[in-house]
Amino acid sequence: MRQPAMPSAGRGYFAIGAERISKSLNLGNLMRSAHGFGASFTFTVGASYQALEAFADTSKSRQHVPHYNWASVEELALPDGCRLVGVELLDEAIDLPSFRHPLRAAYVLGPERGSLSAALIARCDHVVKIPTSFCINVAMAGAIVMYDRVRSLGRFAARPLSEGDPANTMGHEGGRQSRDRRN
Repeated sequence: MRQPAMPSAGRGYFAIGAERISKSLNLGNLMRSAHGFGASFTFTVGASYQALEAFADTSKSRQHVPHYNWASVEELALPDGCRLVGVELLDEAIDLPSFRHPLRAAYVLGPERGSLSAALIARCDHVVKIPTSFCINVAMAGAIVMYDRVRSLGRFAARPLSEGDPANTMGHEGGRQSRDRRN
Protein backbone atom coordinates (compact mmCIF):
# COMPACT_ATOMS: atom_id res chain seq x y z
CA MET A 1 0.00 0.00 0.00
CA ARG A 2 1.36 3.42 -0.93
CA GLN A 3 1.91 5.89 1.92
CA PRO A 4 0.20 9.28 1.60
CA ALA A 5 2.53 12.13 0.76
CA MET A 6 3.55 14.34 3.66
CA PRO A 7 2.61 17.99 3.28
CA SER A 8 5.49 20.14 2.14
CA ALA A 9 6.63 22.08 5.16
CA GLY A 10 7.88 24.84 2.91
CA ARG A 11 9.97 27.47 4.58
CA GLY A 12 9.84 28.84 8.11
CA TYR A 13 7.47 27.52 10.74
CA PHE A 14 3.95 28.08 12.00
CA ALA A 15 1.71 27.51 14.96
CA ILE A 16 -2.04 27.69 15.35
CA GLY A 17 -4.29 28.30 18.30
CA ALA A 18 -7.57 29.66 19.52
CA GLU A 19 -8.71 32.22 22.05
CA ARG A 20 -11.44 31.28 24.57
CA ILE A 21 -12.23 27.99 22.82
CA SER A 22 -14.84 26.02 24.77
CA LYS A 23 -15.61 22.83 22.85
CA SER A 24 -13.28 19.86 23.22
CA LEU A 25 -14.10 18.46 19.77
CA ASN A 26 -13.18 21.74 18.10
CA LEU A 27 -9.86 21.89 19.94
CA GLY A 28 -9.16 18.24 19.13
CA ASN A 29 -9.97 18.74 15.45
CA LEU A 30 -7.84 21.89 15.28
CA MET A 31 -4.89 20.08 16.90
CA ARG A 32 -5.30 17.05 14.64
CA SER A 33 -5.28 19.30 11.55
CA ALA A 34 -2.26 21.19 12.90
CA HIS A 35 -0.41 17.89 13.33
CA GLY A 36 -1.35 16.84 9.79
CA PHE A 37 -0.26 20.14 8.22
CA GLY A 38 3.06 20.16 10.09
CA ALA A 39 2.56 22.86 12.74
CA SER A 40 5.49 23.48 15.06
CA PHE A 41 3.17 23.97 18.04
CA THR A 42 -0.45 24.61 19.01
CA PHE A 43 -1.82 26.90 21.71
CA THR A 44 -4.85 28.25 23.48
CA VAL A 45 -5.47 31.59 25.17
CA GLY A 46 -8.10 31.61 27.92
CA ALA A 47 -9.54 28.21 26.94
CA SER A 48 -12.29 26.69 29.05
CA TYR A 49 -11.59 23.76 31.34
CA GLN A 50 -13.92 21.56 29.26
CA ALA A 51 -11.98 22.21 26.06
CA LEU A 52 -8.61 21.48 27.66
CA GLU A 53 -9.51 18.43 29.71
CA ALA A 54 -11.79 16.43 27.48
CA PHE A 55 -10.70 17.11 23.93
CA ALA A 56 -10.80 14.35 21.33
CA ASP A 57 -7.79 13.96 19.04
CA THR A 58 -7.46 10.74 17.09
CA SER A 59 -3.93 11.53 15.83
CA LYS A 60 -2.65 11.94 19.40
CA SER A 61 -1.08 15.25 18.38
CA ARG A 62 0.00 16.11 21.93
CA GLN A 63 2.55 13.29 21.66
CA HIS A 64 4.02 14.87 18.51
CA VAL A 65 3.34 18.62 18.60
CA PRO A 66 3.94 20.84 21.67
CA HIS A 67 0.82 22.53 23.03
CA TYR A 68 0.82 25.68 25.18
CA ASN A 69 -2.05 26.97 27.32
CA TRP A 70 -1.95 30.64 28.21
CA ALA A 71 -4.57 31.93 30.63
CA SER A 72 -4.64 35.44 29.17
CA VAL A 73 -3.52 37.56 26.24
CA GLU A 74 -0.90 39.15 28.49
CA GLU A 75 0.71 35.73 29.10
CA LEU A 76 0.92 34.88 25.38
CA ALA A 77 4.64 34.49 24.60
CA LEU A 78 5.80 33.72 21.07
CA PRO A 79 9.34 33.14 19.78
CA ASP A 80 11.31 36.19 18.64
CA GLY A 81 10.39 37.18 15.10
CA CYS A 82 7.15 35.18 15.11
CA ARG A 83 4.25 37.20 13.67
CA LEU A 84 0.84 36.87 15.31
CA VAL A 85 -1.89 36.58 12.67
CA GLY A 86 -5.50 36.89 13.78
CA VAL A 87 -8.19 35.10 11.78
CA GLU A 88 -11.41 37.04 12.08
CA LEU A 89 -14.30 38.06 9.83
CA LEU A 90 -13.71 41.83 9.97
CA ASP A 91 -14.23 44.37 7.17
CA GLU A 92 -10.69 45.69 7.56
CA ALA A 93 -9.07 42.22 7.57
CA ILE A 94 -7.02 41.04 4.60
CA ASP A 95 -8.70 38.42 2.42
CA LEU A 96 -6.81 35.16 2.97
CA PRO A 97 -6.26 34.48 -0.78
CA SER A 98 -4.50 37.89 -1.05
CA PHE A 99 -2.35 37.47 2.07
CA ARG A 100 1.39 36.75 1.95
CA HIS A 101 2.08 34.48 4.92
CA PRO A 102 5.02 35.42 7.16
CA LEU A 103 7.78 32.79 7.26
CA ARG A 104 7.38 32.60 11.05
CA ALA A 105 3.75 32.88 12.09
CA ALA A 106 1.30 31.97 14.82
CA TYR A 107 -2.33 32.02 13.67
CA VAL A 108 -5.04 32.59 16.27
CA LEU A 109 -8.75 32.02 15.81
CA GLY A 110 -11.64 33.28 17.89
CA PRO A 111 -14.05 31.29 20.05
CA GLU A 112 -16.98 29.28 18.77
CA ARG A 113 -19.57 31.90 19.65
CA GLY A 114 -17.74 35.15 19.47
CA SER A 115 -14.81 37.07 18.07
CA LEU A 116 -11.19 37.61 18.94
CA SER A 117 -10.92 39.98 21.89
CA ALA A 118 -9.90 43.59 21.30
CA ALA A 119 -6.77 42.92 23.41
CA LEU A 120 -5.72 40.03 21.16
CA ILE A 121 -6.46 41.91 17.93
CA ALA A 122 -4.26 44.74 19.26
CA ARG A 123 -1.40 42.21 19.66
CA CYS A 124 -1.77 40.90 16.10
CA ASP A 125 0.69 41.90 13.41
CA HIS A 126 -1.92 41.04 10.75
CA VAL A 127 -5.60 40.10 10.68
CA VAL A 128 -6.93 37.94 7.85
CA LYS A 129 -10.38 36.73 6.94
CA ILE A 130 -11.61 33.74 5.02
CA PRO A 131 -13.90 35.17 2.33
CA THR A 132 -17.18 33.59 3.46
CA SER A 133 -20.64 35.06 3.94
CA PHE A 134 -20.65 34.19 7.65
CA CYS A 135 -18.42 32.66 10.32
CA ILE A 136 -17.54 28.99 9.93
CA ASN A 137 -16.49 26.35 12.47
CA VAL A 138 -13.24 27.23 14.26
CA ALA A 139 -11.53 23.91 13.43
CA MET A 140 -12.57 24.17 9.77
CA ALA A 141 -11.32 27.77 9.59
CA GLY A 142 -7.99 26.68 11.05
CA ALA A 143 -7.65 23.92 8.46
CA ILE A 144 -8.36 26.38 5.64
CA VAL A 145 -5.69 28.80 6.92
CA MET A 146 -3.13 26.00 7.28
CA TYR A 147 -3.91 24.67 3.81
CA ASP A 148 -3.50 28.16 2.35
CA ARG A 149 -0.14 28.52 4.11
CA VAL A 150 1.14 25.12 2.95
CA ARG A 151 -0.12 25.79 -0.58
CA SER A 152 1.45 29.22 -0.86
CA LEU A 153 4.78 28.54 0.92
CA GLY A 154 5.22 24.86 0.10
CA ARG A 155 7.11 23.47 -2.84
CA PHE A 156 4.36 22.47 -5.22
CA ALA A 157 4.14 22.61 -8.98
CA ALA A 158 2.51 25.76 -10.31
CA ARG A 159 -1.18 25.43 -11.04
CA PRO A 160 -1.84 24.74 -14.71
CA LEU A 161 -3.59 27.30 -16.86
CA SER A 162 -6.29 24.78 -17.78
CA GLU A 163 -8.14 22.35 -15.54
CA GLY A 164 -6.46 19.18 -14.39
CA ASP A 165 -3.07 18.24 -13.03
CA PRO A 166 0.23 19.96 -13.93
CA ALA A 167 1.24 17.00 -16.14
CA ASN A 168 -1.80 17.70 -18.32
CA THR A 169 0.06 19.71 -20.91
CA MET A 170 -1.97 18.48 -23.89
CA GLY A 171 -5.36 19.51 -22.50
CA HIS A 172 -7.16 16.50 -24.04
CA GLU A 173 -10.36 15.24 -22.41
CA GLY A 174 -9.52 16.49 -18.93
CA GLY A 175 -6.03 15.03 -19.08
CA ARG A 176 -6.90 11.45 -20.08
CA GLN A 177 -4.41 11.37 -22.95
CA SER A 178 -1.59 12.76 -20.78
CA ARG A 179 -2.26 10.23 -18.00
CA ASP A 180 -2.38 7.35 -20.49
CA ARG A 181 1.07 8.27 -21.81
CA ARG A 182 2.57 8.02 -18.33
CA ASN A 183 1.25 4.48 -17.79
